[in-house]
Amino acid sequence: MNSTTNQTIQGRPWQMQMYDKSLKKKQKVAMLKRLLGAVSDERCLLISGHDNNGAMNYRFREAGGEWSWGQVYPEGIPEMAEFLGDPVDQVDVTAFPFADETFDRVIIIDVHEHFSELEPLNRELARITAPGGMVIVTTPTGNTKLPVAMLKNWVGMKPEVYGHVVQGYTVKELEQMMQAVGLEPIGWGAYSKFFTEFAELIINIAYVKFLSKKKDHPNVAPGTIAPTSASELKAVEKTYKKYALIYPFMKLFSLLDWLIPTRGGYAVAVSAIKR
Repeated sequence: MNSTTNQTIQGRPWQMQMYDKSLKKKQKVAMLKRLLGAVSDERCLLISGHDNNGAMNYRFREAGGEWSWGQVYPEGIPEMAEFLGDPVDQVDVTAFPFADETFDRVIIIDVHEHFSELEPLNRELARITAPGGMVIVTTPTGNTKLPVAMLKNWVGMKPEVYGHVVQGYTVKELEQMMQAVGLEPIGWGAYSKFFTEFAELIINIAYVKFLSKKKDHPNVAPGTIAPTSASELKAVEKTYKKYALIYPFMKLFSLLDWLIPTRGGYAVAVSAIKR
């Protein structure tokens, strides 16, 4: 592999190759598309945090709509913009760089759990949404009593390891946040049940506890839970190839989620309308 921003794996952009080998991201996109519904000419915005290299953006753009992109953190923006062929705005969570009532659909992925003061963020979401428009917010669940949530704390994978100030929020808490800024909740979804979350935890532990601390991996940013750039992926190339070999078995393991009858999961989303 070449260590350039156009790096490819087996002839595909590294972002899409990693997406193809993901467990939670594909479930996340499928759930969000269900909540989003059909889009055609709608003005859409996706805002994300650390754990997005542009592959999810690519999948949303395929579904239709006129999309704009925002990232909360500046790291990775040039690489994402080059991959998408679109500008990517850096988003200050207290003052979005977008005009009032600009978008018909706004999705914000896994950002809320990174900040302690959320009212300015939620008010900005409502401000940039057009009347009749939809906002969708995703976070990890705030239910600390779920088995894998307790296991994470026990093995040292606490919220701060992921850059979170809290574990996450429940559907009810997200609905209350939306209502407080004049957005009316209309639906919710969840993904990543026990087996997917457990498999993802094993992967994250291997990366955080071992790979990111190895002296021969100087390009891996400490504290990240997966490669977020071409250089980080290059640094763990041999390990990634091994993971690609066992991925089919991890995927089969995650499919055991179908045996769990509950609608909930370890990550949740709420959709709301601006009346």
